[in-house]
Amino acid sequence: MSIQKHFLAFHDRIKLSKQDDNYSDGRAKDDSITKAVKSAFNDSGYPVIEDFIQGSFSTDTAIISLDGDFDIDRGIVIDGDTAPTDAVAPKEVALGVLEKRGFTNAKIKTPCVTADYKTQNLHIDFPIYKKVGNTFYLAIGKKGSDSKNRFWDATDPKGLKDWIKDKSQYIGSSSEKQQQFNRLVRYSKRWRDYKFSSDVCRKVYSIGLTVMIKRCFVPVFDSDGKPCDLTAFRNTVSAILSYGFFVPQGNDQYRVKVNLPVMPNRDIFYGSSVDTGTQLRNKLTKLLEKLDAALEEGDEVKQCKILNWIFGDDFEIPEKDKSNSTAKKAVFSSSGSVGTSQGA
Repeated sequence: MSIQKHFLAFHDRIKLSKQDDNYSDGRAKDDSITKAVKSAFNDSGYPVIEDFIQGSFSTDTAIISLDGDFDIDRGIVIDGDTAPTDAVAPKEVALGVLEKRGFTNAKIKTPCVTADYKTQNLHIDFPIYKKVGNTFYLAIGKKGSDSKNRFWDATDPKGLKDWIKDKSQYIGSSSEKQQQFNRLVRYSKRWRDYKFSSDVCRKVYSIGLTVMIKRCFVPVFDSDGKPCDLTAFRNTVSAILSYGFFVPQGNDQYRVKVNLPVMPNRDIFYGSSVDTGTQLRNKLTKLLEKLDAALEEGDEVKQCKILNWIFGDDFEIPEKDKSNSTAKKAVFSSSGSVGTSQGA
């Protein structure tokens, strides 16, 4: 078995889509709660004109979390002509629905309304938008925010999804390269979830990792057109470390800065601590070192042991007699491969 087959088996274990059977309960809750929120909005004079899935489900990069939690990220769009001036007002309506529907920790955060379901490992985020013409405006503000900190902020949630899913920049085999990109994003999320403490993990935002990988993605395929995920992941991580996302703060400390590729083009990690940026850079550097070691290793079982150290037990270590210990080493560059850096 080649190392690529191990990567694909690992990917199958961690990937999650909205259609998967193990997400059926979450899917049902999503549909039910969305219906209730839309009804409450209509009753409050804020007719809903649209709703859509955001986040990793919409970009085919969702994973099964280590703690078994499922996340729902659904945008609710109200008519701009009937939207209130106070951007927090419709968020309070959504909060009331969640509080009545068996959720705990329901709260209004600056960009969305969020809560956890009591009896299931289910977390939900409802960003609220108004739409004026073709422009979306996100409801910003908390319950206690003053008038300066509660407003409608022009944004482009669908443009962000389209940018992540765009494969027009790839030369040849564009669908296969986009699929490899999706896998690399999933690998990075599982690496983060496994290697960071829970406190830091939630500050290394999935959208931040996704944008970093999209900008630095190096697709790699062998001479037969088959994907080489280990080399692609290694080269992409190397490109991320060289891209300029990490701003030196002195004494080997760094801030991480990753701008959204669409309006409002804000820094995804704005307000993040030096500790978060430093840990992310240091752990990416260690990840690159381990990926290099896996590429140099000629024994398949030993390769998988290294990758198990990176990703955890979902990257299984095969028995010795089932491996190909004479497997050829993968290569770092695009030599003997098709595809070069085609990041957006």
